[in-house]
Amino acid sequence: MTSREREAAATPPILDVRGLHKSFGAIEVLRGVDFAVRPEELVFIIGPSGSGKSTLLRCCNRLEEPSAGSVVVDGIDLMARGTNINLMRRRIGMVFQGFNLYPHMTALGNVALALRKVAGLSRSDARDKALAALDRVELAAKRDSYPGELSGGQQQRVAIARALALEPKVMLFDEPTSALDPELVGGVLKTMRELKVSGMTMVVVSHEMRFARDAADRVVFMDGGRIVEQGPPDRIFGQATEPRTRGFVSSLMQ
Repeated sequence: MTSREREAAATPPILDVRGLHKSFGAIEVLRGVDFAVRPEELVFIIGPSGSGKSTLLRCCNRLEEPSAGSVVVDGIDLMARGTNINLMRRRIGMVFQGFNLYPHMTALGNVALALRKVAGLSRSDARDKALAALDRVELAAKRDSYPGELSGGQQQRVAIARALALEPKVMLFDEPTSALDPELVGGVLKTMRELKVSGMTMVVVSHEMRFARDAADRVVFMDGGRIVEQGPPDRIFGQATEPRTRGFVSSLMQ
């Protein structure tokens, strides 16, 4: 273990998942996952389709209800009776593959709506905060544009701004670039890199392996609803110890 890994291991996790199970009928998608993320860490989750990656993310903020296990965010157990899940979702933002923007609202309106409805801000305060969030993703100039007037990459950055405006402790990204044309991916990844530099804690499910190599602190390989192996990008992509990990990584390089 490197000194950096030892230091990270000594830091209490901001997201701590223990014994997580999730079944859809008779199909067991997550099979006892233990998963922890520490402040300012960027964790990249890879694995074949159907391995449980997206379900794990959705269980982390209870968009999917776990069948068993615990999810603790910033010291609060999301599964505990009495936990205000809507309040907790402000602490764990999520960006989806689809942008989920309201087509009849401008970029500014889409971001401000969450601030008014979720955070309870006045129209004026919500507008100011929404503008700051759009500026953070370099889209302040597009504040009066409707989603149909924006490229896919710009729409995804508005979705990121909407999540950021609520000042989450952790950001979850579920295939944030998979719906984009290749030439539009770079702008979204640039925004994510800047979030990493600013200290945002992020968990990313994506097939952008170059981004994982360059930006991730840790790569997690999932298969069959379990975490098979995890470690620094150089080790997972170059010296993985588990045959399933090596086989998956080698298939990506073909």
